[in-house]
Amino acid sequence: MTELVDQYGRPLRRELLTRDIAGPTLAGVRSPIAGYPADGMTPVRLAELLREADQGEPLQYFELAEIIEERDLHYAGVLATRKRSVAQIDVTVESASDDPADVAEADLVREWLKRDELADEMFDILDAIGKGVSFTEIIWDTSDGNWWPARLEWRDPRWFRFDRLTQRRPLLRGGVDGTAQAEPLEPFKFIYTQIKAKSGLPIRSGIARLAAWAWMFKAFTQRDWAIFTQTYGQPVRVGKYHADASKEDKATLFRAVANIAGDCAAIIPQSMMLEFIESGNVTAGAELYERRADWLDRQVSKAVLGQTTTTDAIAGGHAVSQEHRQVQEDIETADCKSASAALNRDLIRPWFILRRGPSKRYPRLIIARPHREDLKQMTDSLAALVPLGLKVQASEVRDKLGLSEPETGSDVLGAPAPASAPTASAAPTPTAPGVPVPPVPALQSAEVKPSPAHPAEQIAAAMLTPAVAATEEMIGTIETMMAQAADLGELRLMLASAYGELDSAGLAAVLAGGLAAAQAAGRSDLADESAGT
Repeated sequence: MTELVDQYGRPLRRELLTRDIAGPTLAGVRSPIAGYPADGMTPVRLAELLREADQGEPLQYFELAEIIEERDLHYAGVLATRKRSVAQIDVTVESASDDPADVAEADLVREWLKRDELADEMFDILDAIGKGVSFTEIIWDTSDGNWWPARLEWRDPRWFRFDRLTQRRPLLRGGVDGTAQAEPLEPFKFIYTQIKAKSGLPIRSGIARLAAWAWMFKAFTQRDWAIFTQTYGQPVRVGKYHADASKEDKATLFRAVANIAGDCAAIIPQSMMLEFIESGNVTAGAELYERRADWLDRQVSKAVLGQTTTTDAIAGGHAVSQEHRQVQEDIETADCKSASAALNRDLIRPWFILRRGPSKRYPRLIIARPHREDLKQMTDSLAALVPLGLKVQASEVRDKLGLSEPETGSDVLGAPAPASAPTASAAPTPTAPGVPVPPVPALQSAEVKPSPAHPAEQIAAAMLTPAVAATEEMIGTIETMMAQAADLGELRLMLASAYGELDSAGLAAVLAGGLAAAQAAGRSDLADESAGT
């Protein structure tokens, strides 16, 4: 039996595929208790932490990325928006071909996609948007004799690191038993997802690395803002006492001044006076901190969503909003393609390799927001072009219409069967007893085609062969365009741009000759009718 290996040539250990191997350990190095490197963060400390991650030890960087999501509400909001915009998109499946075996495999994947847990699992897989990478362990089920991905378990990225030579190959801390040295990921066991905010090493490609500096400066601003508000947000209380005031009088006045801010009530002797002195620049100072915090939030919005209109109430026209939304959709499309590639590479292909062995083709998951295609235009185009000889793959049409492959023995919709023509020997049923049946003229056999008698029929017969040849040539060009077009909109643009380039000279010549012959035949008919009259 041929031994299965992964892309690095490492043999597959089937006994590890059905159990957890990357979970937390009590005695090993994969502790579920995380540290808090963000406490007391300074620019120097942050630079050291990021440099440590670059050198192959990203544990504190992953802890910091988690804390930023917890403490920065704006960052958590825009990041969750970007993840949920992809996690809630319906996943479709494309079969490798129209072969019944390939269609059955695609249907099997569609059945697996009906799991209610998939949306949450996709959200966890998209943790790579913030941290740059994510690790998901596949727990396989073989209870029915076949391989089936029972669940996808998110694994804390702190339990992984990269090899020191290339900084690209992921390693599992503690290995399979949790106490050994870091080992490469087991084949067919993990979904390793990368979603890059920038090119470079995986550990340096996450948005959290970009947002860490903005978060730190914003934290400084918020701290200073809180101190400023506490100090200048309330007026300064000044108590005045007369020259003959005793120590007891002064103590009473001081308690009144100290407690009036918190208790909002105090008593003082009638001879004493209490004043509230307000600062004239409190509003301007508070707005300075607010503007700085808002500016940092907008930079984070640009890094995560590529725009600010959907997160900040900034005045702008409808066109600006549409452009910003389009930018967000472009980012969403890129995230969908990255997630699809990871799932096809690390889940779908291993799944069917385990079921039937290696092959040249596998089903494909497609995570994409469906284009608003004009289905009526597509069906009308197919109805007009298919009878002319255009060949279209049935599975592609079904996928666009959202229809599955019909099962064997099920009722299916189809074209109505053509009515059978009556034969010459068929005897008609009398309408009533005793009523004679009129004679039925003998019908011409369908296989014997009489020669056209009327000039119009003769002209049509003469035009048929050259017209079909000219039409097939044009259809061939249109088929090539349809094969290259991504959707109906692009096909429409290609047809419009090719107007005048399609070789219609042959068809035009046939039509011109037919029209000339028809005109001559018409003149001949008029002459005959005039002579007869």
